[in-house]
Amino acid sequence: MNAESVEAPFSGVVLVNRGDETLLAEASGYAHRAHGVENTVDTRFAIASGTKGFTALVVVGLIAEGRLELSTRARAVLGDDLPLIDDRVTVEHLLTHTSGIGDYCDDENPPETPPGLVTSADYLAALDGYPQQFPPGERFHYHNGAFAVLALIAERVAGVPFADLVRTRVTEPAGMADTAFLRSDALPARTATGYLEDGRTNVFSLPVVGFGDGGIYSSAPDFRKFWPAFLDGRLVPGEWVDRMLRGAGYGLGFRLPRPGVVRLEGGDHGVTFVSLHQPSSGVTATLISNDHRGGGPLLRQLDEFLTKA
Repeated sequence: MNAESVEAPFSGVVLVNRGDETLLAEASGYAHRAHGVENTVDTRFAIASGTKGFTALVVVGLIAEGRLELSTRARAVLGDDLPLIDDRVTVEHLLTHTSGIGDYCDDENPPETPPGLVTSADYLAALDGYPQQFPPGERFHYHNGAFAVLALIAERVAGVPFADLVRTRVTEPAGMADTAFLRSDALPARTATGYLEDGRTNVFSLPVVGFGDGGIYSSAPDFRKFWPAFLDGRLVPGEWVDRMLRGAGYGLGFRLPRPGVVRLEGGDHGVTFVSLHQPSSGVTATLISNDHRGGGPLLRQLDEFLTKA
């Protein structure tokens, strides 16, 4: 597998490992085009909806501690906020994309990204005013806003800012030192700027700071640490690991593309991210890019690689 074999230039990182053994590690393209800064294997990238898995872990951790339940109704925590959310919507509905609530960022009919999203108060305002789409539990419909609502719920139950919850409950226990919510307009060194199809940066196309539905920054090597930490019960108790990975195609915050494989993914303006893990073989395959078109053929090769592991 070689990034140079892709028809369109690939900008990003591909990393495949089996436990501590590195099977493939390639970086190509530029983290910052104007300054000629090349991507390296440990470059940090935005991972868009890959963040949802971290949100699910925070929420499930609070459930395991008895501070929430899957059956907790969102209204019980939100109070008078977001009044258009059906009173029957539960935490489980939100985690499984079956809530039916209106979505401020619908992938099928994407609106303009609300400007200036930085704080949880900003997200609360952005989430308001969208009517319920269908009765809770009626069907699966992939939903961004539901995970932003889950972040609000987690903050209110824990009394701690959501970014701090992710840090203390997910990234620090997993040893993910390169994973954090960064300001997209003030990226530090060793962090890739995202690029749109016309060559502009994505700084005006995404929230300033991510939240429960997306926008955290991470690196491919951090995901070789994440999957063992999650599956070994270091982030949530083992019985909850099993529950999160149970379902037809989607569990609690994680995609289940086929038996024996779990997947996190994200795609947005200037962002492509996929990390696949096969517990039976211990193989993790991660592709992360600062171009939303990046890696189509490589993604297929990664999936094929995993089937042969």
